[in-house]
Amino acid sequence: MTQLPTPPSFSLQGRTALVTGASSGIGQGCAVALAQAGAHVVCAARGAERLADTVAALQAQGWSAEGLPLDQGDLEALEQVFAARAFDVVVNSAGLARHGPATETTPADFDAVTHVNLRSAYFLSAYAARALMAAGRPGSIIHISSQMGHVGGIDRAVYCATKHGLEGMVKAMAIEWGKVGIRINTICPTFIRTPLTQSTFDNPERAAWVLDKIKLGRVGEVSDIMGAVSYLASDASAMVTGTSMLIDGGWTAD
Repeated sequence: MTQLPTPPSFSLQGRTALVTGASSGIGQGCAVALAQAGAHVVCAARGAERLADTVAALQAQGWSAEGLPLDQGDLEALEQVFAARAFDVVVNSAGLARHGPATETTPADFDAVTHVNLRSAYFLSAYAARALMAAGRPGSIIHISSQMGHVGGIDRAVYCATKHGLEGMVKAMAIEWGKVGIRINTICPTFIRTPLTQSTFDNPERAAWVLDKIKLGRVGEVSDIMGAVSYLASDASAMVTGTSMLIDGGWTAD
């Protein structure tokens, strides 16, 4: 009888995951996806009240979760998180945008966006990988990047710079850590409907621009990201590293 291949598992039973920016939006969706797959999820964010609400909601579903108040930009605090434990899965969903014409960008705006989107992402990755190496374990590091890491966008020069930089950083780290079984990838969404993006959708001109660029004819929802993070966190993506998953409705197809 023909020997059929065995499908890989999407289960995260017995694994621990850290999700930053987990108190709302895409980060919260990632925490839900990983918890539903069986992981114990440590939800990290700056806002303690919203973070506690998210953790309570996860636990109410019977899932394993805990909260970790954390400013990801505080590298000393971030390093201590990984000095205390190694995580099988790390999802970085913290991010910052200050959109406007490039000619009006201030050094303070530039520094603020790069501090969160690139600097903290770099060291989060390095600390996570170092902890896994010390523990002798493989792992999956996932960054929520953006379609703007592959194209340009109106009033988004600084944001695009950080996301293009993030994509290059991930490729270099994947090369460096592949031999020890540490995978690192990005998820690149289009515009996702969250409280942080509502101002864009409230602007008729910007909303029309977004819908014109998305070939599927609708904006993204948080649920559109959840399958991708489950895949990249699990053994189903065991041969995937140093790349990006574009969840952009066809934005970058032309």
